[in-house]
Formats: sequence, structure tokens, C-alpha cells
Amino acid sequence: MSTKILSAALIGLEAEIIEVEADSGGGDFGQIAIVGLPDTSVSEAKERVKSALRNCQAEFPRRKITVNLAPANIKKHGPAYDLPIAISILALKNNFKIDFKNCIFVGELSLSGELRPITGVLAIAMKAKLLNIKNLFIPEENLNEANLISNLNIYPLKNLQQIISHLKNKRLIKNNNELGSRVLNYERKQTIYPNFCLIKGQEKAKRALEIAAAGAHNILLIGPPGSGKTLLAKSVPGLLPELLHEEILEVTNIYSVAGALKNKLDLIIERPFRSPHHSASGISLIGGGSWPKPGEISLAHRGILFLDEFPEFNRSTLENLRQPLEESYINITRASGSICFPCNFILIAAMNPCPCGYYGDKKINCVCKENQINNYRRRISGPIMDRIDLHVNVPRISFDKLSSYEQAENSEKIKDRIILARKIQAQRFADQTFTTNSEMDSEKTQKYCRLEAEGKSLLEKASEKLNFSSRSYFRILKVARTIADLAGSDSILTEHLAEALQYKSKIE
Repeated sequence: MSTKILSAALIGLEAEIIEVEADSGGGDFGQIAIVGLPDTSVSEAKERVKSALRNCQAEFPRRKITVNLAPANIKKHGPAYDLPIAISILALKNNFKIDFKNCIFVGELSLSGELRPITGVLAIAMKAKLLNIKNLFIPEENLNEANLISNLNIYPLKNLQQIISHLKNKRLIKNNNELGSRVLNYERKQTIYPNFCLIKGQEKAKRALEIAAAGAHNILLIGPPGSGKTLLAKSVPGLLPELLHEEILEVTNIYSVAGALKNKLDLIIERPFRSPHHSASGISLIGGGSWPKPGEISLAHRGILFLDEFPEFNRSTLENLRQPLEESYINITRASGSICFPCNFILIAAMNPCPCGYYGDKKINCVCKENQINNYRRRISGPIMDRIDLHVNVPRISFDKLSSYEQAENSEKIKDRIILARKIQAQRFADQTFTTNSEMDSEKTQKYCRLEAEGKSLLEKASEKLNFSSRSYFRILKVARTIADLAGSDSILTEHLAEALQYKSKIE
């Protein structure tokens, strides 16, 4: 006699259906063998399952049990197979009145039979909906993220005894629809970000950050210690429009697969702001590992990646950003295959102008030698600098501005302009797969960023003087298009192009 239960495996950000088959016959009583390319955590499931079944006073078959995880060519990892393995074993001795072909079971078991939360439930729910599998049995703490997917009957489980009673029709578990616990109309938490009106001076940097936020452009802030670079960067999330429902699905799925949800009851409903330390490794930044998981650049998807002390990052680590900055995704290739993670983020980088930090400062003399300054700046390669749209000097703030009680324009007014500019872009790209100016390729840039004769002449002179690459040429046009959108202009005027050019000039 054999049984078959459906579960799911995570491959990158997607789930694949796994058939958990159990068969009894031969061998010693109580022995369980798990086959089908399991890793150590899956192989150890037999001990967790045996203890959980024993502590739930469940009847255990009196012969050897073989559990097969099919298809066998997909590597199985993680503890999510505990629950389906236990159910497949129980089904050998019980005639459960349930259509197992229309159910997916996932969950980690404790030795006492309690259900623990797992990663990747949102991806599993998406797969269930795609395959029209209506019933999903998951740990109770994973309910909120699964609830993001409509038209599914999601059964939250506290322990193994609860699901056994449900399968025997003794005490049925209420699903999400019966509980009225749908969270599609989630409440947005009000996170407080630093307000631009409280940041003294730095009008040029604020303007550049407004442009970056409006068009999703990358930006580099360079200035001496204490000039406000980090504070400016941390203010930007307060300028960005709220995530759309589809974006919430994307981002929450990434965090779920990465195991980065701080609380399984929480969802990612605000744009991410990731700020890894400069000692971060290449794998932690771009993703990877023996079982590839998303890195910081994917956790920053639809939000901001802030790299403070930019030159202090390992050069090879920064070079890994070339493809993500250009294409908004990263391919992680391993012997078993290739996995693609999305990483459409705004890069905000900050650095000092030299090792001591005071090159060009009007108050403190720089003590660095010329070769030290050159070596320091060479830590960031030309190709990486070329992929950053706006380069902005953030000088020391004068005492008069620091001591002034006059407030600058607040973040709320700036956010309104940014939202309006984003709406203009969304309308412009309504028939495209992207929504912001920074995502245009060269063909779309030529179509939507046409210049008048005066603008062409200005760009030609600037290109000859500053030796722009073809990439820089198109990026300047895209920044100019964003500036025009902020001004509510249909055409890119010479003044818009001139402003874009000043953010691509040489750093002082």
C-alpha cells in the first residue's frame, strides 16, 4: 500500500510541486527511509516526524516505511517537508476522506508536534493558484503572507494533532475565508523618516535626490565627514510613492524566500531601504550560496540600496554590481542550474573625497598625498561610476546655515512632485513592461528623449569636453527627461538638459 501527498520545493523565488509518496513493507518496525535527493535537514525529518507522531498518540505502521520525494532530480532542502511526510505516513493506516490531489501541505514539526513557520510560503501559494490547487495547509504564523493570494482556501495549523482531527472529520479547521482573515486591505504602518525641512543647507544634494527618486536614478554623494550624506540618504524613502499591490507581492516573496521577514505575521508594504556594511561579502550583496538565496540587492528590490563608505567595499564585490545596475536582475549560476533574482533598486552611494576626508574642504586642510587620493578613488572602477547617473558634491555646511531656524521645503511637498512625475512616466510607458525613466533602453530613450537643436548643440559640446561614453550619453538624456517631468514639461528644454549635465560633471 502507498500514499501520495503534495508539497512544494523552492527553486529561487519560485515553487515546484513535490509528490511525497510513502510505502510500508519489510524491514524493522519504526524504520523510516527518505529518498529523492534530500539534504541533511530533510533526512533528519524522520526523527522529528517519529517523535511528533508518538507525542500525538498517532498510530504508526508496524513495518519499514519508505518515503520518496518526487521528482528525484530536484534537490530537496529545508524542514518544510516534515508535515507532508507525517501526513503521508498517517494515510497508510487511516482512510482519510479528503482529496489529496487538491491539497498542498508544508510545515516544520517540533518533537512535540507543534508547527513552526517556514520560508517561501508566498511563492508556494502563487504556485498553488497557478495550478488551480485550492487547499493549502500551512503553519499558522505564515497565514498573512499566504493571504496575499486570492481564491485559495488556506488552513492555518497550530499542531499535528489539529490536522489529524481535521482529516478524520472530527474537528474541522476553519480556513482563511471562514475566519474572515483576508489581509488584502492591509494597514500601512507609518514609518517616520528624516524630513528634508530639518536638514540644514545642501539644496543641490536635495534637488539631486528628488530627481533620483522621481526617475529611479542612481546617485553618488561625495563630501567630507559630517556633511550630512548619510542623513540625506536616509530621508529618501520618505519621498518615494507607496508600493502597489503587485510590488508588495514581489518584495514580500523575496523576503519570505530569503527568510528575512522579521515577524512571520508582517508583510513588506513599504519600500525597502537596505544599508549593508562595507565589509559585506560578494555573496551577501548579490545573493548565492549552495542553495542560492537573494542578497542585499534583491532585498532592496523596488526600494533603495545605500552603500555608505563606497570605496571601502571590496573592489571585486562592487564589480558584481555591473549587471544588476544595468539590467535590474542578477543571474546566480551553479552546477545544478541558473537562478534569476530581480533587483530593480535605486543605488545611493556615499563617499569621502579622499582617505582623510577633507580634500577640497575650506576649513580643514587635506593631509593626503596625490597618489593616495588617486588610489582611493581608483577603488571604484570606471564602469561602476559610469552606471551612476548623478554625481553630487556635498560640502561642509556653514555655521550660519546650521544655526538658522529657517526651515527648508518639507519632504511632503517634494513627495507630491515626485508622485506626479511618476504618474507622468507611468502614462508614458503604459504599453511597456517598465514604469520609470531609468529603465528605458537606448531605443526608448531616443524615442522619448528628443532634443531641440539648441539642446543637441549643448550636449555635443559637453560630450567633447567631458568624453562621455555612449552609456553616459543615454543616462544624461534619461535624467533630463525626469527633470522635464518634474517641471511638467512635455519636451526636454535646454535648461533641463543643462541641469542634468551638471550632475555628470567631474567630482571636485
